[in-house]
Amino acid sequence: MTSEEITRACLHAIDTHDSKVGAFLLVDRDGALTQSVAVDRKRRNGEKLGRLAGLPVGLKDILCVRGMPTTCGSKMLATFVPPYDAHVVARLRDEDGVILGKTNMDEFGMGSTTENSAFMSTRNPWDLGRVPGGSSGGSAAAVAAGMVPITLGSDTGGSIRQPGSLCGVVGFKPSYGRVSRFGLVAYASSLDQVGGFARDVCGVALMLEVIAGHDPRDSTSIDQAVPPYLRNLDEPLQGLRVGIAREHFVTGLDSEVEAAVREAINVYRGLGAEITEIGLPHAPYAIATYYLIACSEASSNLARYGGVHFGHRAKDHKRIVDMYAKSRSEGFGDEVRRRIMLGTYALSAGYHEAYYVKALKARRLIHDDFLKAFESVDVIVSPVVPFPAMKIGEMVADPLAMYLADIYTVSCNLAGLPGMSIPAGMTKSGLPIGLQLLAAPLQEEKLLRAARMFEKSTDWHLRRPSL
Repeated sequence: MTSEEITRACLHAIDTHDSKVGAFLLVDRDGALTQSVAVDRKRRNGEKLGRLAGLPVGLKDILCVRGMPTTCGSKMLATFVPPYDAHVVARLRDEDGVILGKTNMDEFGMGSTTENSAFMSTRNPWDLGRVPGGSSGGSAAAVAAGMVPITLGSDTGGSIRQPGSLCGVVGFKPSYGRVSRFGLVAYASSLDQVGGFARDVCGVALMLEVIAGHDPRDSTSIDQAVPPYLRNLDEPLQGLRVGIAREHFVTGLDSEVEAAVREAINVYRGLGAEITEIGLPHAPYAIATYYLIACSEASSNLARYGGVHFGHRAKDHKRIVDMYAKSRSEGFGDEVRRRIMLGTYALSAGYHEAYYVKALKARRLIHDDFLKAFESVDVIVSPVVPFPAMKIGEMVADPLAMYLADIYTVSCNLAGLPGMSIPAGMTKSGLPIGLQLLAAPLQEEKLLRAARMFEKSTDWHLRRPSL
């Protein structure tokens, strides 16, 4: 097939299904077709093609694209059009990717259901009465619904792995620093990382080959060569050591989710892997640690949106302080305001040492737990989410319950690890269940190969929702 034919097929799928799913905030139909025709022309002329060679890609609306609105799912940035491309967007263009449009998300990446978008809620393609997860729910739902083969998202505390699990697709978060954050609108700068979704492990391996690599514009970008992830992907890992953390199987874990994860462990055992129980003693402190650090960084990063240099400006105000207050109240949704207030409180005089600094110390302990564990195992497997996809409206009014949905995912970001979710089962009611795999920092190649071993031995990744 030509790139134009594939692009038109994706646009047709969006026209057919997205009125029900709500995955896309913006579809750049003319731009995508123009890009696809240009790639086909290069192919006909015998010119060298990039690694994506005309493959359509969707982008979470937190990534800057030159000349295309970037809203972060917020009224605050409803009219913002960046004058430049994010690093990963430039890499997609360099490798002949066709940018299809921008996908929906929880506002500024804050949420686990994609119900916190200021513009609409995204629905899970497997059950339109349920959420797709978040905050990259639009990107995950677009892949699950067959609208696009690859999408990019961002993961601050599970925002790729969690919707990947709930939508039954592969979601991959690289190590912190493996992919440049230049042009990624910041939520929590020490935790944010760009990654993405595909239908199988091969797709995310290809995506990572394209977007990974050093970028001098990002001071946290690691200057290390990017391995050819696809080259050895189908070669099984000999002597694979799989770690099972006892802290991941406790009260609150849904019985069907636990059964699917334990069956996945048996699959690895059948493939010759050595299964070892490990301890992550500081895991119970991960949620509190994460939300103190993430909210504190959000308070700092989002301070720039006051209606002066950036963001929505209130029309009806009397003086400068009134303008700031009204602009931020009108521009930010409830969850963003909640997290800004939590972070501002944690950083305030008299509480900084008791909350923020203590959280940084706990973060180091969590990081050290993982480093110790990886001395004896290659990968750690666990549930991704304690339960299957929730009903629309079930969790958005209960912030604490929503925060606890991240119990298995936030540690990965605190420690800067690569992590992924792969399809590993279905509930009796037909909802997907994901398996989380974690590896030591910069061990993406090992992580992908371990995931591919499981994928080749099962058919969960081949199942599709019937929209």
